[in-house]
Amino acid sequence: MSDLVVGEDGLARCMWGASTPDYAVYHDGEWGRPVRGDDALYERLTLEAFQSGLSWLTILRKRPAFRTAFAGFSIARVAEFGPADEARLMADAGIVRNRLKVEAALANARAALDLPDGLSALLWSFAPPPRPRPATFAEVPAITPESTAMAMELKKRGFRFVGPTTAYALMQATGMVNDHLRGCHVEL
Repeated sequence: MSDLVVGEDGLARCMWGASTPDYAVYHDGEWGRPVRGDDALYERLTLEAFQSGLSWLTILRKRPAFRTAFAGFSIARVAEFGPADEARLMADAGIVRNRLKVEAALANARAALDLPDGLSALLWSFAPPPRPRPATFAEVPAITPESTAMAMELKKRGFRFVGPTTAYALMQATGMVNDHLRGCHVEL
């Protein structure tokens, strides 16, 4: 089976991007496109952490509820969340109710507020130089030296639930790396 799939619309996509309509929309319009802005990157960082151990499709389908529960992923607002908000989040069936991930999301908002140049500048400082698009998913790493360094720096600054694999998934999702396969119709 090829790592590229041609859909009914005649467009070649990375195999995972053709597996469900939700994935096709995300693959074609969002994944791998550059994301900047502290709140936008905080959202992606938070969702990648919540995805850990779960299907991305689960998180993607719950994203509207996450946005509501986490005040639109406003770093300043989430940083002010207290025990009542944590209890509210843990009771919200629309999101993933994992206490460690909820606590990490709140701690990460507070840590992001302490960054002198902002979250976007910090995260993008780890983006590697552009490289050729991979031909197969076998060529796509799970971690890289840059994602390992990003995770270490985030932990040093008080962030939680962000290891090298989560950091690399963030890099892929936000356009810091382009892992759309050669032949995929998405051009970045």
